[in-house]
Amino acid sequence: MISLSERAVEKVKYYAGQIPGAAGKPLRIFMQGGCCPSCQYGFTFDDHQDGDTVIEQGGITVLIDPMSAPYLADATVDFVEGREGAGFVVESPNVVPSCGCDLSPSQE
Repeated sequence: MISLSERAVEKVKYYAGQIPGAAGKPLRIFMQGGCCPSCQYGFTFDDHQDGDTVIEQGGITVLIDPMSAPYLADATVDFVEGREGAGFVVESPNVVPSCGCDLSPSQE
């Protein structure tokens, strides 16, 4: 369904140890808002809810809600650091801007 790079897994583990209340909770990845002008993805540590897709990878658990699952199918998540800043980047072959603006939605 979704795969995380080694860098992304390590950052999830790091943040789980740094954010109060996150220890022991799975990471939830979800679609946030629409895709114009670019898709927004949310990341939070959360409890399992009915209907969630649960993915285990690299010692972490990822949750995806039923509404976000079709958009995140076959997506890859990486963590990048550069001059513009640092953050998680999602590349999904299933997300196309709904306005037809032909922008490549890929990062939060």
